[in-house]
Amino acid sequence: MSAVSAPAAEVDQHDFRRVLGRFCTGVTVIAGLDGAQPVGFTCQSFAALSLDPPLVLFCPGKSSRTWPLLAASGSFCVNVLAQPQQAVSSVFGRGGADKFAEAPWRPAPSGSPVLEGVLAWIDCTVETVHEAGDHYVVIGRVNSLGESDEDSPLLFYQGSYANVERLTRTEDLEDFLTWPCHDDWM
Repeated sequence: MSAVSAPAAEVDQHDFRRVLGRFCTGVTVIAGLDGAQPVGFTCQSFAALSLDPPLVLFCPGKSSRTWPLLAASGSFCVNVLAQPQQAVSSVFGRGGADKFAEAPWRPAPSGSPVLEGVLAWIDCTVETVHEAGDHYVVIGRVNSLGESDEDSPLLFYQGSYANVERLTRTEDLEDFLTWPCHDDWM
């Protein structure tokens, strides 16, 4: 196991990206409306934040062209992508063309796009936004949500898409959690 040590101001961006790439993430599309026009982008930096009240967060780059449009609308929908949706992730990960021409959708209660075939969707209003380095931390209040149980998640690991085999589910989360600090798990 190798170690990289440096004062925070001297951490090499390549090392930072490589080491953090060892943390597997799900892949989402954050989508909303610019007037009546759907807009969205692929986002890995998404997480649940609070159960009471129900809050989530995501972190768009300050250079994002889509985030200002979503911020102005005040709402967004997080689309959790399924394994077969690598192409959807790629389409929403690049700029330019009409991304929604290749991704059928229906409106969430807010009107924000829910993409066809996603594992889950979370419809939110923008609660707060914080600046953090070269990104923003966007906190959204969950207003409605839904799920599908048909596929495995689309994952990203070490700069590539990754697969996971279908895991056995436990019906009772309390039985699944074995460490004594249940208040540390959301």
